[in-house]
Amino acid sequence: MPLASALRDLPTRNGVGASRVVIAPGRWGCVIDFLLARFPHISAADWQQRLAQGLVLGDAGQPLQADTPAMDGGWLYYYRAVESETPIPVEHQVLYRDAHLLVVDKPHFLPVIPSGKYLQETLLMRLKNTLGVPDIVPLHRIDRDTAGLVLLSLQASSRNAYYALFRERRVQKIYEALARFDPALTLPLRRASRIGPGAHFMQQAEAAGPVNAITDIDVLEVYGEWARYQLRPLSGQRHQLRVHMMALGLPILNDGIYPQLTPEGSSDPSKPLQLLAKSLAFDDPVSGRRMAFESQLRLMPLPRLAASQQTAMEAAPQGLA
Repeated sequence: MPLASALRDLPTRNGVGASRVVIAPGRWGCVIDFLLARFPHISAADWQQRLAQGLVLGDAGQPLQADTPAMDGGWLYYYRAVESETPIPVEHQVLYRDAHLLVVDKPHFLPVIPSGKYLQETLLMRLKNTLGVPDIVPLHRIDRDTAGLVLLSLQASSRNAYYALFRERRVQKIYEALARFDPALTLPLRRASRIGPGAHFMQQAEAAGPVNAITDIDVLEVYGEWARYQLRPLSGQRHQLRVHMMALGLPILNDGIYPQLTPEGSSDPSKPLQLLAKSLAFDDPVSGRRMAFESQLRLMPLPRLAASQQTAMEAAPQGLA
């Protein structure tokens, strides 16, 4: 089997396609020696189990054994696995489907693609398994913490035409967010700045230099100290909306990354990030039709938010006089 077709022809397993890695030159006596050196965070017992289950394959797609000689420059194909993956008790909703395109409403806390400790509990794997379509690819991504619209491609033949929409900024995206209201801030406004790496690898920050991030910001509703904002990103930097709102002194409600990074695993399911990918609109490159979609999800109503904040203040211990 030619190398170019080996990966393509390998079957998916529970919706998971094979990953591949080239065997770098080194003193590898056998396959498991290379795997342990290349992936030091994965135990020998884990690789032994995957090898025994036929989840590590050679150039031609043949199952390998732990003692198979490791040939420098050859390819290994392997299937990702996550031990004891915790179920995420939220459900996505398919809003639209045709021969080429899938539009899904993603709830808070559900990752779009496999990463780290998330594999089956991701939007992509759920869709592959429930729809029975192995060739689904997200055309863009939103954070695990963010809820709202995600567009996915169903066919390789038209995929690049849809990618081009995002690459060329021909998709009109609107988000909504909840944050404190600042009456001294003149809205609407355009925030234009440079965004780059922050103090922690999980964070981004504004920095000196040419502008690479632009967001139009307006207020939709005000209730006491809180407001619902409309955010229109005109660029696509990582965490752009969260960074721009923080830079204005208006961090998005329940943000676990900005302004302060909270420890991993400490997120509160009852307090999702109040950021929603609300709508998407574009001219379909295949049909030529104008397409517009709106999320059916909603952020917390401002009166309820204000009431919950007041309750929390009343319940807080008071200092001694």
